[in-house]
Amino acid sequence: MLRKVLLKALNKHASHWLVLFIDITLVCLSFILAYSIRFNASFDFNTFDLLYQIPFIAIVFSISFWLVGSNRGIIRHTGTRDAFNVFLGVTMASIAIMLMVAFNNVFKVFPSYTIPKTIILIHYFTTIFILVVSRFIFKSMYEIITSELNDITNVMIYGAGDSGLITYGALNRDTQNNYEVVGFIDDDSYKIGKKIDRIKIYSRKQITKEFVQRKNIKEIILSIQNIKSERLLYLTDQLIELGVQPKIVPPFSKWIGGDFEANQIKQVKIEDLLDREPIIIDNPIIKRDVTDKIILVTGAAGSIGSEISRQVSNYKHKLLILIDQAESPLYELQQELLRKGVKNFISIVSDIRDYERMEQIFLKYQPNKVYHAAAYKHVPLMESNPYEAVKINIGGTKNIANLSVKNNVERFVMVSTDKAVNPTNVMGATKRVAEMYISCLSKENHNTKFTTTRFGNVLGSNGSVIPLFKKQIENGGPLTVTHKDITRYFMTIPEACQLVLEAGTMGKGGEIYIFDMGKSVKIFEIAKRMIQLSGLSYPDDIDIKITGLRPGEKLYEELLANGENTTPTYHEKIMIAKTQEIDFSNVKTEIENLCVNNNQIDNLNTVKLIKKIVPEFKSNNSVYEKLDGKILN
Repeated sequence: MLRKVLLKALNKHASHWLVLFIDITLVCLSFILAYSIRFNASFDFNTFDLLYQIPFIAIVFSISFWLVGSNRGIIRHTGTRDAFNVFLGVTMASIAIMLMVAFNNVFKVFPSYTIPKTIILIHYFTTIFILVVSRFIFKSMYEIITSELNDITNVMIYGAGDSGLITYGALNRDTQNNYEVVGFIDDDSYKIGKKIDRIKIYSRKQITKEFVQRKNIKEIILSIQNIKSERLLYLTDQLIELGVQPKIVPPFSKWIGGDFEANQIKQVKIEDLLDREPIIIDNPIIKRDVTDKIILVTGAAGSIGSEISRQVSNYKHKLLILIDQAESPLYELQQELLRKGVKNFISIVSDIRDYERMEQIFLKYQPNKVYHAAAYKHVPLMESNPYEAVKINIGGTKNIANLSVKNNVERFVMVSTDKAVNPTNVMGATKRVAEMYISCLSKENHNTKFTTTRFGNVLGSNGSVIPLFKKQIENGGPLTVTHKDITRYFMTIPEACQLVLEAGTMGKGGEIYIFDMGKSVKIFEIAKRMIQLSGLSYPDDIDIKITGLRPGEKLYEELLANGENTTPTYHEKIMIAKTQEIDFSNVKTEIENLCVNNNQIDNLNTVKLIKKIVPEFKSNNSVYEKLDGKILN
């Protein structure tokens, strides 16, 4: 109990003024000690002179310490920099005293007042010694108290380079958490075994489970700039096996104001472990194509639509029109943009299936560019509701695309999915039909350029596997995976939206752009890593349950259909899919008929018509499998 009260008092009352008072007291005691040393460790000297000299010494040292800031360091985190500040402050004060005493001796301002040079010199060395040692004694006392109270979090820093040293300094400055750096880890053989501020550098091979348990290490902070995702994945897996929490230091570019603080250290997220290089696009043409333009975004409240809206809001657009039927998410996006200071935008609650309302919006605002992100995307739900899938994914797209042509929109960019490739479900098939309708319009002679972007699963999007796993972990599990071997391509939301914006500047119209998304990832492995990143173990704490493939679900996704291949673009990660030739006039008519017949709300007939338009659509684990192989008239 006494220790807790003492610890609280140290944290609360160890102000700069208190530190300065203690330092000056020690300086004065050191001055008396200097006289004693000068007179052979005795007090056989004129103590009357001290009454005049000590106040003078105290004032000069107070000014020097305040200018240098040696009293503003956190004593319990004392390091070499703090020791140097003490050295600098004492040196400045001693030189100042020496000069003032010499000036007084020459000009006799105070004839009888002087301090022997030997006293000043002895005082200089004793003061440095006493102040530095006192700081390390205080630090040791604090460590003893807090260690007995289990308030310290023992951590190691992976990386003993510049970034690692900056991280170490940030942890020492942090007053909110009691971090104790017990060691550095580095792969450079020349650094191993050496010390930084008395802290040893270890090799990765030395960090075993026994080592972690003996040192009571809770976290290992990865402080390596420009670390590749496959390297991060490898290290994270190793650290998780050791039973420690892996954390990561963000890249220099994301440091707040160019400075790094301990609160910027974050947990390694599953988004960091895509096992591929992140795709970065920096195209000045995007700025040119958005500046002073009226931009319309459908599905603006969704995961992709909202990020497109955020990225567009960073440019000097003329007006940003946000359309979505989801009232609450649209309101949240509206408030977010207002907090950012974005003013030239308007939020409209509306449904893209409502042609008359959409026409009214197009006529009123006359958009220059349209980013079409509105869609139904949940595979099992759409498998049970083909009517709704056709109304939104095909009919809604048809409405927005036709109005774009009618109102001479410069560019129409559609967000599609890899599930449109060789579809095995209604959702993917309706997206493929929408792609085909866009291709049909592109072949007609009009001013609007049409572009389609096709990519895989988006990490963290609404309804995706990552938020689902997070909720299941919060509820204590188990995590549900449909098949142990199921794989998916993944990308982050910002990457996906960069592609959409980039596609809005490329090509002559009619292209389908795809990303080189690297290797597909096993969902089962993602589930295991998310459990481990949460500080839990599989299967002891949380298990993974295999539930079986859902209706229409594939084991493996594809980015290209049979008969498709790619041509490169100026960006090595972006390619154009060379699609199969289709009878555009006939396909367009069939799509229009599908939309009309869909109003009969006959799911079987609707899916039958979709299969006629998309011959490669083969249902999987679905009631519509019976339609495959039949002659469709």
